[in-house]
Amino acid sequence: MVLALFVLRPGASRLKSRIASAISSAVGRTVEIGSVHIRLLPWPGFDLDNLVVYEDPAFGGEPMLRASEVTAALRLTSLLRGRLEIARLDLSEPSLNLVHSSSGGWNLEALLERTARIPLAPTAKAKSEPRPGFPYIEATRARINFKNGPEKKPYALTDAAFSLWQDSENSWGVRMKAQPFRTDLNLNDTGLVQVSGTWQRANALRDTPLKFSVEWNHAQLGQFTKFITGNDQGWRGEVQLDVTLEGTPANLQITSDGSIQDFRRYDITSGQALRLAGHCDAEYSSTDHAIHGLQCAAPAGSGLITLEGDMGLPGSHSYRLELAAENVPASALAVLVERAKKNLPEDLVADGTLNGSVAIEQGPATGSKLQFEGRGEIADLRLASAANQGEIGPETVPFLLTAGNSAGHAALHEPATDKPATHPPATRGMTTRASAPGMRAPAGPHVEFGTFPVALGRAASTAQGWINRDGYELAIAGEADIPDALRVARVFGLAALQTGAGGTAQLDLQIAGSWAGRSQGTSSGFTGPQVTGKAGLQNVRITVRGLGGAVEIASADMLLLPDRVRIGKLNAKAAETLWSGTLDMPRGCGTPGACEVRFNLNANEIVLGELSEWVSPGAKERPWYRVLESSGQAGPTFLGSLRASGQLTVERLQMQSLQMQSLAAKRVSAKVSVDSGKLRISELNADVLGGKHRGEWQADFSVKPAVCSGRGSLTAISLTSLAEAMKNGGITGTANASYEVKGACPAEIGAFSLSSFMASFMTAAEGTVQFEMRDGSWPHVAIGDDAEALKVTRLAGQARLHAGTIEMKELKLESPAGRFQVSGTAALQGKVALRLTRTHGPGYTIGGTLAEPLVRPLAGAETQARLKR
Repeated sequence: MVLALFVLRPGASRLKSRIASAISSAVGRTVEIGSVHIRLLPWPGFDLDNLVVYEDPAFGGEPMLRASEVTAALRLTSLLRGRLEIARLDLSEPSLNLVHSSSGGWNLEALLERTARIPLAPTAKAKSEPRPGFPYIEATRARINFKNGPEKKPYALTDAAFSLWQDSENSWGVRMKAQPFRTDLNLNDTGLVQVSGTWQRANALRDTPLKFSVEWNHAQLGQFTKFITGNDQGWRGEVQLDVTLEGTPANLQITSDGSIQDFRRYDITSGQALRLAGHCDAEYSSTDHAIHGLQCAAPAGSGLITLEGDMGLPGSHSYRLELAAENVPASALAVLVERAKKNLPEDLVADGTLNGSVAIEQGPATGSKLQFEGRGEIADLRLASAANQGEIGPETVPFLLTAGNSAGHAALHEPATDKPATHPPATRGMTTRASAPGMRAPAGPHVEFGTFPVALGRAASTAQGWINRDGYELAIAGEADIPDALRVARVFGLAALQTGAGGTAQLDLQIAGSWAGRSQGTSSGFTGPQVTGKAGLQNVRITVRGLGGAVEIASADMLLLPDRVRIGKLNAKAAETLWSGTLDMPRGCGTPGACEVRFNLNANEIVLGELSEWVSPGAKERPWYRVLESSGQAGPTFLGSLRASGQLTVERLQMQSLQMQSLAAKRVSAKVSVDSGKLRISELNADVLGGKHRGEWQADFSVKPAVCSGRGSLTAISLTSLAEAMKNGGITGTANASYEVKGACPAEIGAFSLSSFMASFMTAAEGTVQFEMRDGSWPHVAIGDDAEALKVTRLAGQARLHAGTIEMKELKLESPAGRFQVSGTAALQGKVALRLTRTHGPGYTIGGTLAEPLVRPLAGAETQARLKR
């Protein structure tokens, strides 16, 4: 029969109502059991399926406890007395709801009071007695939910294991271990909460003596803040929190210790590990649900930060607190800032001492309005970095806490009044300088600091700013030496040009940033500080690596916008050229090719040879336009990856030639575009050789070999001026022409010269030229017997450029000597092979060069020709 009981587990339906009634009588709640089975091993008892303990209707309609499986072990001594007494209850995967009602009570209060009134024997009673013993209750893989009235909060405890027992005649004990959890968020590293405690029998819950110890260990700070606030605030570290509660709910003594190991921002992995720790003592009263006598202390170097006062529970908006800092070294603050702000120099040294206090109050005494009062100073603050050769201070920096209303700002400016100003004890007697007008202070609670002087070289500026829970802003106004300003910027972790620069600037800047960015309720990472405002540059000399000389800025106005930098009223000198105009550059692109630079520049005179040497110094075998190409395995150059476009005007463009005298173009204007090695010059207009040029040129250096192309027109060009530039008098008159050419850009041809570029390009280019010459002459060419120079009334036609030669077919020449058909070739080196024919009359051939032509009559012609020298 015993073996059959082991195998069959017979039901005990007749005992189900008796067991449910016993449990219901103990907890004071309606209890329902799905089924009951008898079990013998490992201990005689019952298996209860689908246990449900219903809730008091005052706390909602959802059951207080659900457990799919419950094992009830019987006390053997009670069986000998003919009674069923449960010694142990094991609940598997139960779900427990802890409900806080609108009246301020918890659903467990009535249960605890009822348990205290029932005369039960201790769980581990030593002898058999008529009184039933309190069972040892244990739950595994439990879930504990929290509700505020009918609303279920997202907070919960999962994978909980807890035990409950009666420790002695009048005391009970509890242990719990669980993982904090939120149903609306994805959390995975919230640590472990452990609770152990005891309480004793009392007539009322508020008078129940108790002692509890709560530990929250190994929580990652980012997940901890996400559990509390709903957002990962971006901080990292390991949280350790220990709280001890002792006394009665009416007068509960609270002692707590908290620490964060390796506190840092999420994207900072280097530097000295920082430990934040503090200790708090307080008293809690359930009568008014408030904490009194709060005293917290946190060491900071050789100083101390304290917090004292009274406060209600979270959400009560009732508190009176005073935060004070006494002799806190600035070096301790610097270590904290280094773990909170990226890109600070690793050798940052800070000296100085922080003293101050802040009083915060809200409640009936203030009409439920939030009030602030606080001020202090950092005395003899000095910041320095040997690596960046930057230093600021020593200066005394005053600060003031304000609620962000007019009253707070008035306190900072020290308004005139007959009543003496009241200051917190730690800051009485300190001097607070007035704020400069125009600081953009936020509307909410914040700390304002300054104004204090900042020495930037031999020049002097002033600074002031504010800090709140979301971000910070620092305003700097005054004159600064640019080298010192750049070094100080790097001390504060700001991105500054690593370049040689000299000169001064009139500053009106704001440096602002946020502690963390948020997007749709989640942390999107920290944003770096951003500099905005205006700077007037004067006598600035900038040395840029890779260029043959410095850029000298006589004056310029620089406007820093959140997304762009605009430079106006520019007056500068570079490559022996005076420049003026405007620049518009995007910010935050990271690389030269990520964004496009806009410009509108004017130059008085550009000499291409000097520009070549300045852009590509020492590169005698690399002309200036080759800087747009990639430099082999080293990757694209700065100019080769640059994206820029804008308008360029030049009063005089000087073009040297080895075979020509200096050739200059005046009033040159063009739209220039550079995009990752692709150069486009459109709307190229210029006054050249007494005429006008209109056209556009393109060059693509992103392919191998590079391709150049151009098209345009020349109007009313003086051929006489062209002949003079070519050092010969081989032609006179005026001409109009249009051209279209395309070919491989020249390879390495030495330092820039117009003739070498054109000769190399035209040798490989293909194209067409349509031209017309009027009212001119070829002074060195004479035909017929009159020995006069050949006069040209009109010469028009089309020619083809091929392999460095201009091929002409059936050009029409009108002259006093007659009308001719001209054909032949003209090499770019100056050699000609022309044929002049006509229907009636003799024809001629012209060889040699235009400077030294050789004219011969065609075979059978009677007319003699000679060379006029």
